Amino acid sequence: MKKTVIFDLDGTLLNTLEDLTTSTNYALRSNGYNPRTMDEVRRFVGNGIRLLMIRALPGGEDNPDFDKVFRDFRNHYIIHCNDTTHPYPGIPELLDTLNKRGINLAIVSNKADKAVKELTDIYFKDLIHVAIGENEAAGIKKKPAPDTLLEALNQLDGKPSEALYVGDSDVDIDTAKNANVQCISCSWGFRSVSFLKEHNATDIIDNPMALIDYLN
Repeated sequence: MKKTVIFDLDGTLLNTLEDLTTSTNYALRSNGYNPRTMDEVRRFVGNGIRLLMIRALPGGEDNPDFDKVFRDFRNHYIIHCNDTTHPYPGIPELLDTLNKRGINLAIVSNKADKAVKELTDIYFKDLIHVAIGENEAAGIKKKPAPDTLLEALNQLDGKPSEALYVGDSDVDIDTAKNANVQCISCSWGFRSVSFLKEHNATDIIDNPMALIDYLN
């Protein structure tokens, strides 16, 4: 019996793609670079916002403008991270069902910790009480290192063998493996089913409520 379910945020619980694209293109345009398409940004996300901008900016970190572009993105996104962001269909119902069943819930994301906590408070305040984002400045390694996932389990007094980690990317698959937690991949996020299978996804769900089948 699974007693704990931990979720990725972007592409799993929340559709954040439009806001991420808007902030990416604000930073690029502000510094004289061509914008990226939403599909490009979709492929760039998953490893934290710094790597998102490394991928989006020509030349990446070697570009002399990188620090300013990254700063402009971060400052813009802090203000506009919830302009169009919304839960995927079926997510509120799933979380309500899990809560009523007494399942412990958490979020673990490579998004900046401040944004993760703010968005969790906005959308899932009464349902999810542990939310952990990227905070490598504090010495906590981001996904696919198991650190944040294991910290969430620790805060919930959970065991890896009694937990599920739900995500939409190869990073989530690797994170779960590194933490010895079963991974459930969702098909509605930022990666295609074929991509997930190529990256060793073993359990893929097409709608949120299908997760219930994996609790037993």
